[in-house]
Amino acid sequence: MSLALARKYRPATFDDLIGQEAVAQTLSMALESDRLSHAYLFSGLRGSGKTSTARIFAKALLCEKGPTSHPCGICEHCMMALDARHMDIIEMDAASNRKIDDIRELIEHTKYKPSTARYKIFIIDEVHMLTKEAFNALLKTLEEPPSYVKFILATTDPLKLPATILSRTQHFRFRNIPQSVVAKHLAHILNLEGIEYEPSALEIIARSGAGSVRDSLTLLDQAIVYSKNFVSVSTVTNMLGIIEPSILEELVNYVLERNQKEVLAFINSAVEFEAQMVIDELMLYLKEILLSGSQQIAPMVIERFFRILAESKSLLNMGADGQFVLSLTLFKMMEALQIKDIDGMIRTLEQELSGVQISTEPVAKVEKEVIEERVEPEPIEETIIEEPVTPEPIIEKPLDKGAKLFESLIDKMYDRNYELGECFKYSIEYISFENNLLTWESSATSEQKSLLKNNWMMIRTFVHEIFGYETKIKNLSKELPSSVDVSESNTTESECLHLNNSIEEPISMIEDEVLNQPVVKQEEEMPMKSSCVAPDDGGVESAKEKDERTILDEPMVAKALELFAPKKVRVKRKG
Repeated sequence: MSLALARKYRPATFDDLIGQEAVAQTLSMALESDRLSHAYLFSGLRGSGKTSTARIFAKALLCEKGPTSHPCGICEHCMMALDARHMDIIEMDAASNRKIDDIRELIEHTKYKPSTARYKIFIIDEVHMLTKEAFNALLKTLEEPPSYVKFILATTDPLKLPATILSRTQHFRFRNIPQSVVAKHLAHILNLEGIEYEPSALEIIARSGAGSVRDSLTLLDQAIVYSKNFVSVSTVTNMLGIIEPSILEELVNYVLERNQKEVLAFINSAVEFEAQMVIDELMLYLKEILLSGSQQIAPMVIERFFRILAESKSLLNMGADGQFVLSLTLFKMMEALQIKDIDGMIRTLEQELSGVQISTEPVAKVEKEVIEERVEPEPIEETIIEEPVTPEPIIEKPLDKGAKLFESLIDKMYDRNYELGECFKYSIEYISFENNLLTWESSATSEQKSLLKNNWMMIRTFVHEIFGYETKIKNLSKELPSSVDVSESNTTESECLHLNNSIEEPISMIEDEVLNQPVVKQEEEMPMKSSCVAPDDGGVESAKEKDERTILDEPMVAKALELFAPKKVRVKRKG
């Protein structure tokens, strides 16, 4: 009678175990040195050899030449253990016998000595399926069983076991079997069976088995039947419903060449395949390219492709149309090739900032114009001797990073509010940006100050978005010159002062966020104990007699001038 390959080639000794050398060596050494525990726990992926190892270990304990790591295989106990008919090896499936009554029956069996062998061995498979009450009933027996009882527990999910169970057993963790090891094992079995094969086809089967020998052997059984005793790549891919590696390689080349026509042709021809499977195969192909050390695709590009594929899988999990998601994925991969890498951007920036241009044009001397002219009864003319100024070359340096960001800030304000952008551009001048400190100088008029003040929250938000959320703002006030015409008559009773249009307040209304010092408003000045001109000051600064030439600089007068905007101001001395 024909048997499945997974049963026909089941390991019979520790040497036959595939990919579990550490577990096999530990158990073999324990048998040889007679350092045996009363309970063992085997955990690992399905098809990794847990149950097979438990049966081999049980046979090694009961062999007439044992306990030994190499059971003879010909004695009565070995033959009965091999045929799964030994009376002292009791196997129980915890998935179907999970209640407390089943554990009570098992505990009852432990009270009786083995019938023919030296030990009575209990193998409990899928032990994590037991109920909480069943675990509690097993605890005492598992901790202190009779000397002739051995427990071997097997599970695929050790995290579901209570800590009290884990602490009473020796835990052996079975690892996933590497793909290359599984492929060699499949080739060995096909050689024994006398069936021809292609190595690439076995690699596909081993990869589909995902580290499980039993799953891989099951697929191999199916491939042998489907391919009529010749396991090839085409038959395996057709059987599993996956894309052939050659077609996948062509697809990646079309993406790298940004050949939209061929990519669209592939999308139309791939309707028969599941989008999830195509994306998974692309991920595996990119992984092979990365691990092979090939220079076909740069690691940075592979990382971009992987992000795109991961996002596509999340879209498929949300129930999106598979063909549309696959089309979107491939076009996004082509677009990802246009993104500049970091090294290229750094080189471009260095080229922009490299070199300093020197201009030999002389510096024009800018003299401060005296706007305010005072008419004195007897003006004194002073002769100013101007020393020749040696022209110095102007060194023109490219804008620093902060200046470029400041231009971006102005552009963003224009986009949001054109009037605000105009005001900010002509009233705020960039100074510097260092250590998250943005310094600018304000020369805003009263109306501009009001507009900036009303939109301050938006300005600060744009600064944080462009310069960084930890950026502080330092505002410097720029004093504006004012035009004042003063006329003085021969009488001592009055002085006439002529003002041009308006007087601009030099102090900015925008707070200084760095120093946390709000602008002191002029209306918060100390109240004056007397009028602007008081002959009896009483030692109070605010009550002292004021000089008519500086009276216009007084805060109260300046505020009144700003409110009324007079064309002419007459100052009378108190008689």
